[in-house]
Parts: sequence; C-alpha cells; structure tokens
Amino acid sequence: MAAEKLGIPYYDKDLVKKVAVETGFDESYIEKQGEDAPSNSIFGYAFAARGMNGAMNGMSADDFLWVIQRNVILDLAEKGPCVIVTGLTNLRPENAKG
Repeated sequence: MAAEKLGIPYYDKDLVKKVAVETGFDESYIEKQGEDAPSNSIFGYAFAARGMNGAMNGMSADDFLWVIQRNVILDLAEKGPCVIVTGLTNLRPENAKG
C-alpha cells in the first residue's frame, strides 16, 4: 500500500468509526448512507425529515452525517499528510475552506 511505503496514516474503516463516535449513528448506517452528498435534488431535499434545532441543528440525518464526515476528514487532513478513502470526492484540500 502506498501510504505504508510513504509512512503516512491511512484512513478507511477508521474514518467510519470516527464519524460514528461524532454522530452517534451506527457504523453500518454510515457505510450505507455516508457515501453521498446531502440531498441530491431539490425535490428530495424538500421531503427529507429534519431534526429539531437542538438535534442535528435542524438538518436531515443525511445532511448532518455529511457535515460531520466532512469535518472529521478536514480535521485528519489538517494534522498532516494522509490517505483518506471515502466517496466524498468533492472534498479535496482546495475545497476545504467553506
């Protein structure tokens, strides 16, 4: 594996575990749902269940999961070079600010 040869951390299943700790969601739910960006269409977004203001900041479970997964990835990347395997292909260092 390239990460081992380079001596840098590699995150795949560990990423799912970190997100599970942050969200309280089951790891299997994260694996199943966590690969997609939040609510792909305006129609789907309009009918997505929302949390209350105190729960998930009023976001749908999918949106909340995506935000937490993004934050975990950015925190890991901020620590230094690493290899992160995830379906969030739009999370590249140049897109990190936002």
